[in-house]
Amino acid sequence: MENLEALAFAMGAFFSFMLWRVLYSCWVLPIRAYRKLAINGFSGPPPSFPLGNTNEMKKKKKISKKVDESCSAVSNDIHSSAFPYFAQWQKSYGKVFMYWLGTEPFLYISDPEFLKKISSGVMGKSWGKPTVFKNDRKPMFGGGLVMAEGDDWVRHRHVITPAFSPANLKAMSSMMVETTTSMLDRWTKLINSGNPEIEVEGEIISTAGEIIAKTSFGMNFENGRTVFKKLRAMQVALFKSNRYVGVPFSKYLCFGQNLEAKRLGKDIDALLLKIIEDKKRSMAENRGGGGKEHQNLLGVLLEGKHVDGDEKGEKLSTRELVDECKTFFFGGHETTALAITWSLLMLAVHPMWQSELREEIKQVIGDGNIDATMLVGLKKMGWVMSEVLRLYPTAPNVQRQVRGDIHVDKDSVIPDGTNMWIDVVSMHHDRDFWGEDVNEFKPERFKEDSLYGGCQHKMGYLPFGFGGRMCVGRNLSTMEYKIVMSLILTRFSFSLSPNYTHLPSIMLSLRPMQGLPLIMKPL
Repeated sequence: MENLEALAFAMGAFFSFMLWRVLYSCWVLPIRAYRKLAINGFSGPPPSFPLGNTNEMKKKKKISKKVDESCSAVSNDIHSSAFPYFAQWQKSYGKVFMYWLGTEPFLYISDPEFLKKISSGVMGKSWGKPTVFKNDRKPMFGGGLVMAEGDDWVRHRHVITPAFSPANLKAMSSMMVETTTSMLDRWTKLINSGNPEIEVEGEIISTAGEIIAKTSFGMNFENGRTVFKKLRAMQVALFKSNRYVGVPFSKYLCFGQNLEAKRLGKDIDALLLKIIEDKKRSMAENRGGGGKEHQNLLGVLLEGKHVDGDEKGEKLSTRELVDECKTFFFGGHETTALAITWSLLMLAVHPMWQSELREEIKQVIGDGNIDATMLVGLKKMGWVMSEVLRLYPTAPNVQRQVRGDIHVDKDSVIPDGTNMWIDVVSMHHDRDFWGEDVNEFKPERFKEDSLYGGCQHKMGYLPFGFGGRMCVGRNLSTMEYKIVMSLILTRFSFSLSPNYTHLPSIMLSLRPMQGLPLIMKPL
């Protein structure tokens, strides 16, 4: 009898403890954080714990989607469709306010001056990443550079940077030309067989995946396509769903999707691990035979040398190598491919710029082979890329987590551990900084001001992030963009298909929800 009473007492104590843990995480901690931010002057839409503002965000998104689907016109005013809840809340709370994903508070920022104040003097390694996103996106990025923090971020950045040296970039250009030419030959065959409509988004993304597989990892076509397909499926599982990110125990609410993402993550890890081991053997054989092979990204990661020649820091572990491969395979093909996709849309709508770019390509490159050293001369193409990344930023937001209190002014402090959501789409479409023609496609903005396009605030244009954590592969992305666009424009003219529906959508990146069908015509 005493044993039963003791067991009952122990079970009661255990369930009481678990109930307290749930109450503490779902209500006590959020309310404490809410009050701390409110004391410092930050307000926003009232949350309802433990869901925060999630349900309201889902409702606004659903309404916005119905409105967008009923409109066939191509409008560059995309903020209210990409982030309808933020666009609505801005009207009530301004450009800096607090909102909640479940029990996670986020400080929303679309004010460049406020962003300048809080980031001034903060080193790249001093920014954290929101824990809720690190956990949620672990199958896709693991502890790669996108998610690394502190000294780990510094070590990863130093090891990776040499892969993007001018010499290495130049060596990659011939593979980019070869892979893109194969895609364009396939388009020509389709057109000659009576199928002039090409769904270019899928084609470009697939080709960009093949390019990054070959140039950065030395993968064969089959392995590259397998990784690409599994990463794409994982992206759909993680981001094209009604999951409750930030809500306690949300992984059990969407158990199937989370399980599928983990399974895909393990499959990709196993394949990348095999590729890494094969590369190690290849490098060892080359050393033994006195040979020297092209140092792609994977080779640089395996060498593990720091940019300043200091090799005292530890090389990346096998787990870190796998995570960096996943990070760069996804980031290295997705962002560039989408920049090209949105550029093709803008050029289809504005054919005058097709002619402008063809003339420039003829003057700078001529009829010969593309040489990477020539690409810097494609100034107008640079303007087009910059304007497209303004109107359709492939990285539509930036997330940070504060490490240590940040004093904004005398009366306002952002507490340590605060999550921040920086709305890049909003800042890129802000009339206060870009003028009344903010939503017009005008590449000439960047003629006199190649860095900021005449934006009235330098923090108002963030195509590759900001501060010490700017995209390490931006030069590679620019080179690939110019090569692919040059090859397309010299072989085809194109116009928008009547089957195109303009639905810019967020699925981690900003992409056309229903693809981009174009009518292609060989030149």
